[in-house]
Amino acid sequence: MRRAPRVLSQLTLVVGLALSGGCSILPQADPADVYRLPTAQNSVPAPNSLPVNWSLRIAKPIASDALNNPNIAVVPQGDLISHYKASRWSDPAPVLLRNRILDAFQRDGRVRLLSTDDSNLQADFELGGELQAFQTEYRGQGAEVVIRFDARLVRGIDQRILASRRFEVRQPISDKQVPGVVAGFGQAGDKLMAQMIGWAVQQGEDSAKR
Repeated sequence: MRRAPRVLSQLTLVVGLALSGGCSILPQADPADVYRLPTAQNSVPAPNSLPVNWSLRIAKPIASDALNNPNIAVVPQGDLISHYKASRWSDPAPVLLRNRILDAFQRDGRVRLLSTDDSNLQADFELGGELQAFQTEYRGQGAEVVIRFDARLVRGIDQRILASRRFEVRQPISDKQVPGVVAGFGQAGDKLMAQMIGWAVQQGEDSAKR
């Protein structure tokens, strides 16, 4: 019975020496490579288009827990969703897509009064929606990047839905290593922006005239 305090004191001393020596008794996470979503390639302002006179706020898309994190998602088979080991995005997927949309509008040039949902600025319209897919999918021996976004344009003053549309891009990839996969996401993002920006501007213009 008298040995218990001595044993506890010795254990405390061992743990204290381990921590003071820079060691940790806790497991350490494996280091991860951090990737940005590639920016647009060969993007130019829309030709022969005048700037609009309304403002737009771009909101982070809603996403499931499987996508609302920095993991680079992959569907290796069936309905199983996983992620690439020791690699991650610089931000959760909804933030990556929102920032990519903002960059696309800035490059397009027609909508000059832009903001995001990180700020508390009022805007005439808001573009948001649900991010349904942001992943690599394997089909047999092939693989492709899939981005599926259900976009919504709403009126800023009362959040009334003015227009909605599903956009889906599938970008085949030949290089299945993570850098090649990341490049595929960049190419898929270019295709998605090419489809969505024109739609959003047209819907905004039609709504502004009503």
